Parts: sequence; structure tokens; C-alpha cells
Amino acid sequence: MTAPPDFRQHLEVETPEHVVLDYEIAGLGSRALAAILDTMVLTIWLIGLSVVVLRLTVSLGEWALALLTVLGFVSVWGYFTFFEGLRNGQTPGKRWLGIRVVRDTGHAVTFGAAVARNLLRIADFMPPPYLIGAIFVALHPRGKRLGDLVAGTVVVRDRPAEALAPTPRASAEAEEAAGVPELTDEEFHFLREFAERAPQLPPEVRARVAGRLTDRLAARYPGRAPDPELFLSTLYRDELAKRRGRFGARGGATEGGRPSGRGVSERLVARKSARWDEFQAMAERAVRAGLDSFAAEELPAFAARYREVAADLARARTYRADPPVLLRLERLVAAGHNSLYRDERRTGLRIWQFIVRECPAAVIEAWRTVLLAFVVFALPAAGGYLLLRERPALAEEVLPDVMLERAEAGHARQELGQGYVEEKAVHRPLMASMIMTNNITVAFYCFAGGIFAGVGSLVLLAYNGLSIGAISGHFANAGLLGYLWAFVIGHGVLELFAIWVAGAAGFLLGRALIAPGDLPRGEALTLAGRLALRMVGVVVVLLIVAGLIEGFVSAGSQPLGYRLAVSGASVVLLVAYLGNGWVFLRERRRAGSGAWAVGS
Repeated sequence: MTAPPDFRQHLEVETPEHVVLDYEIAGLGSRALAAILDTMVLTIWLIGLSVVVLRLTVSLGEWALALLTVLGFVSVWGYFTFFEGLRNGQTPGKRWLGIRVVRDTGHAVTFGAAVARNLLRIADFMPPPYLIGAIFVALHPRGKRLGDLVAGTVVVRDRPAEALAPTPRASAEAEEAAGVPELTDEEFHFLREFAERAPQLPPEVRARVAGRLTDRLAARYPGRAPDPELFLSTLYRDELAKRRGRFGARGGATEGGRPSGRGVSERLVARKSARWDEFQAMAERAVRAGLDSFAAEELPAFAARYREVAADLARARTYRADPPVLLRLERLVAAGHNSLYRDERRTGLRIWQFIVRECPAAVIEAWRTVLLAFVVFALPAAGGYLLLRERPALAEEVLPDVMLERAEAGHARQELGQGYVEEKAVHRPLMASMIMTNNITVAFYCFAGGIFAGVGSLVLLAYNGLSIGAISGHFANAGLLGYLWAFVIGHGVLELFAIWVAGAAGFLLGRALIAPGDLPRGEALTLAGRLALRMVGVVVVLLIVAGLIEGFVSAGSQPLGYRLAVSGASVVLLVAYLGNGWVFLRERRRAGSGAWAVGS
């Protein structure tokens, strides 16, 4: 009888031990349902967070609102990233649905890859809700959405295999003295299946199946226990001890004088299941706490057990073991493989190096693209400024009402000795938090827009440049250009540079998509994503500092000299930061290794 066609997608990964791991790729339905469940969890968390933080407003005032703004932002943008990056590729929704994010190599997803795939949710979400992402998942041969293409990840099924039930064990002496197996391989197969599945069966079904199996074996065991379930349990324990003993290879069916395939696989399970149980405990510990939790003498034992289980998987496939056996062995090998070949160390020193050295080094590496982003921003800015200078009446048509009102009130505020924006000290924490979160969100959109062949990044850069130029032109027409830029000067250097870097990171994605060079397009996109991700790290750092300056300095009443000093200090900070990246890049080049050779 021909087996029905299998329309499921699969990802096959060969380990260094030349064992192929077969992952089933998760479909659109399970991923969508997991996303809905995660959205519900996130919504409940945000509501609870709001209730708790707002209760603190009595004692903390607007500091509590600022805290709520920041925590809400981190929750919305970080929920998927932190769970996938720190919980082995599974959010709560994915865990409930039995799916997991892994890298294309079969390794556990790194934190950097989790960041990349989730920043691109912005693009996958368009137009709402997730139309582009859904189309890609449905049509891509590996079920990848745009975020997966950039991060080099894939979502696979992680079915909790009906893990084989713990098998009863006799003492080593008892197994050695147990004798030759009495049941055929087929009979033992049915007996083992019953013993493993009996606890999950309804009592009436379990009793019926036990009765039928007992009837089949009754003639050979006249002195059996009257209760069929007790009889089968005892028989299974005794037969298992015989197959684990030194005479285990002498029983069962044969083919041409040799053990049958099923016989070999049954004996493999009988003799090795205890070893698999031990390795499973070690693998779960490695996944939970990392290999650093192992003592020095335990690491060689873990590696040896891993190779042993990988060899068992190869044998089990050769002799066509039952699917639950293969599935369990595949999961064990995958867990060991991910732990042994993980290339990420989440230490504080590693994170510090990433932020302080690798991120600015990425900006230095991509300086030409950053320069391009500056030009894309500056030309519309200059055009907008000149256009408004030449045609002042356009202001009422192209500028938002709030800008027109601020320009109109500018002279009166100047006469009162007030700046463009002056907030009371009590309101500045909330203002700073809102500025930071808003600017970082805009930068994320600018980066993610690059996946559309760079067009999204280009449009956002040009629009922001045009807006700033037009606003400056309108204020210049009113004789208030200095009044406006006295406010901007303190934080503007970092803020503007950050938006150029965000646009440049998006351009890297677009270039990899349009002109991948000698690499396959998917691989070029993943490599570009690693470099771009580090550039986004610079953007976040700079916008946090710029937001603090804008909220606490620019929105204050400090004199122009003070603001200029802050602006100068921000320039020095920026140069030092990029200089640190330049030194790191030179060190890597001298060592002959690429700065981004290791997965993000």
C-alpha cells in the first residue's frame, strides 16, 4: 500500500558527526495562533504593569509615568526578542503550540538573531495585520517571513515526543542471569508499545487491549497472574531484562540467519534506553544552565554521550525504528548539538564588548553607506529650506499646525526670555522618556524599511530631512532660526547622526537584496543583517543619550553657552565612541579575521 503524500516542509541539518537532523517546519496556522496567544499574554502584562506603576504616582509623581513609558516600550519591543533569545527560541505562545525558532544550521537561536528577526516584524506586519509576513510564510519553501530571512532563522515544530516511558530496570546481576529472550521481536514490539502507552489510555481501553494481548501469549504462560495488566507488566520487565543481558542477541526473529531490522531496533531500545535517559538529564541541564554549569570532568562525558546517542540515531534509522524512538533520539541529538556547538556567550563582558566596540566598529565598516544616508537626508533638507525661503506661503500648506503656532509665538516668548520649549523640572522625566521611545521607534522603522529594496529607509530619511529643512526655512522667514536651533543644538548632533546610521543599516539590507554579489541572496541578506544589527545598537545608545539631553537640558532654561558646551561634549563622546570601534576594527583586521564572522 502506497503511503499518502507528505506535504509538510522539512529542514535537514547535518551535524559534524554526519548525522542528519530532520526538523518539520511550522506552518502558518500554528505560527499565527502562537502570535495571537503571545499578544494576549503581552496585553495582560501591560495592563498589570500599568496598574502597578500608576499606583506609584502618588509617591513618585511623573517619574512613575516616565517609568511606565520606558517599561511599556521595552515590553512591546522586547517581549518576543527576550523570550526567543533567552528561552531557547520559544515564547510562551510558541511553547504552548509546540514550535521553536532555530537557526538555519539547526543551532539554537542566538540573542542577536532574535533581535534581528523581531525588529523586522515592522515590515512583516505591513499592511496590518501581518499580511506580508503571512504571504512569505505561506510561499517560502522554509516558511520564512522577512525577519527570518534577515536573521537566518526558521520556525520548526518541537513536538514533545511521546517520550518513551521510563523502562523498569533490574539489577545488573539479574540482567546477566536473565537468560535468552522468549518472545519474537514482533511480540516484544507490541508488548513494549502497550507498556509505554498504557498510562495514557482510558481504563476500559487499557483493559480491553491487555486482554487481547494476554490471549495471544496465554498458551506459553499457563502459570501467569490472573490480572492481564499485572501479567503483561511482569512479562515486559522480565523480557526486557533478558534482552539487556548477555544473551539478548540470541532471541527474536531472524532474516537469513541474522537478526531482523525490527529485532535490532528493539534490542537497541532495550539496551540503550537507560543511557538515553541519562543523556537527556544532562542535555536538559545544558539547555537550562549552559555548559558552564558542568564540572571539568563532566564535559568530556557529555561530549562522549552525545556522540554515542548520535550513533544510536544513525543505527535506529538504518533499522527503521518506530517514529517515537527516532523522534526522541533526534531531539536528544539536537539538544546536544545545540549545546556543544553554540557560538554565543552571554557574559557581561561579551555584552559590553558588543556595545562599546563591535557596534561602533560596524558604523566605521559601513561609513560609505552612512555617508550615502547623510546625503539622502541632507539634500531634501536643503531643498525644503530653500523652498520655504523662496515661497513662505507654502508653510500653511505643508507644515503641521503645531509648528506654525510655535513660530507665531516665538517672538513673544523671546521677549519674555523663554526658549523654544521650556518644561518645568517635574515634567522633564516624562518628556525625556517619551522622546527616547519615540525616536528609537522611528529609527527602528527606518532600519526595517530597508528590507523593501532600501526604499522604505530612503523615504523615511528623505521625509525627515525635508521636514527639518522646511521647518527651519519657516522659522528663518520669521527671524527665529537661531531661536529654533538654540533648542536643537544640545541634542541634535547625536539625534541626527543616529537617524543617518539607522537609514544606512536599512540600505545594507536593501543592497543585499538587490545586489547580493557572489553569495546566494538569503546568505547575503543574513550577513548584511549581522552588520546592520550592530549599527542599530549604536542608534539605540545615541538616542538614549540624546533623549536625556533633550528632556533635561534642551527643554530647560539653561543659557545658550551651556547648551553649546553640552553639544560639544556630545561631539567628543561620539568621536570617542566611533574611535573605539575603529581601534577594534583594526585589531580584527590585523588578526586576519572578519569583524562579523561569528553569528549575531
